[in-house]
Amino acid sequence: MQRSFDEAIRGFSPQLPLAVAFSGGADSTALLVACAEKWPGQVVAVHVNHGVQAAAALFERHCKDFCAARALSVQVCQVNAAPQQGESPEAAARRARYKAFSALTLSGSAQTAIKSVAIAQHADDQAETLLLALVRGGGVAGLSAMPAHWARDGLDYHRPLLCVSAAEVRRWLAVRGIDFVDDPTNSDERFTRNRIRRQIMPAMKAAFPHLLETLGRSAAHAAQAQTLLDELARDDFLRVGREGDALAGVRALRTLSRSRQANLLRYWLKHSVSVIPSTSQLNELLDQVHACNTRGHRIHIKVGQGFVERKGDALHWYNP
Repeated sequence: MQRSFDEAIRGFSPQLPLAVAFSGGADSTALLVACAEKWPGQVVAVHVNHGVQAAAALFERHCKDFCAARALSVQVCQVNAAPQQGESPEAAARRARYKAFSALTLSGSAQTAIKSVAIAQHADDQAETLLLALVRGGGVAGLSAMPAHWARDGLDYHRPLLCVSAAEVRRWLAVRGIDFVDDPTNSDERFTRNRIRRQIMPAMKAAFPHLLETLGRSAAHAAQAQTLLDELARDDFLRVGREGDALAGVRALRTLSRSRQANLLRYWLKHSVSVIPSTSQLNELLDQVHACNTRGHRIHIKVGQGFVERKGDALHWYNP
């Protein structure tokens, strides 16, 4: 259900102190101002300078000046967002941001260390994420799009604006005469997300006036289904067994249906070794598990940037 910006902020109740991820763009600017007004003295802006754009220094300067003019606390984090081998630029930037946010839990005393992080992605971002997953052939996890809340490295993360449209955010800023900067890469249609935003979304909104609400509902349904799949995978993990980060029993794994094997293998790789297999890699692994009817059957398959290997009756993932 779509909400006004003010309704979303009224319903937002994170643990304090709160960090707001602040790029200087419209969405993060609105979220920062609203949170600072709601919890005076309990909010810090965190600007992550990835150093990958020529305008990065200008964005940082704008964020510092914006906060100084409003007597808001701001922390600037310089990060190394260079991709590792086989890593996309987006994934590298995300990894660098999480590292920067995690450091916030260590700053200050137990009373002043940041407890929560707010990120300003909104309903249009959620719809774009769902469409991006569709055009890339994503599964249920991808179609779940972005969660409104999750925890990582001792921090609670929130996206309080997922039911607020981009147009509503900008209206809120315009009424208050609040300035912001536009990231020039947001109009670069070499990026798939920008082509969806600039070419596909306007046509779909014209054809389907309630598009943001219905796509958001679809993402919520997919997220619910993914929760059930994870619960099933945890039960199967207990049945098959584990040895440290390894999946302990190939023979027990083979007693499951192929669909449950796939679900468990995805869960094991993601939660034990932080690896997301491609569809072709997972299918090859499933074929090898199916063929693995003797103790001497060898499995050695590339998955992610490493390999899944059979040792005894266990499956291990390693990166040489």
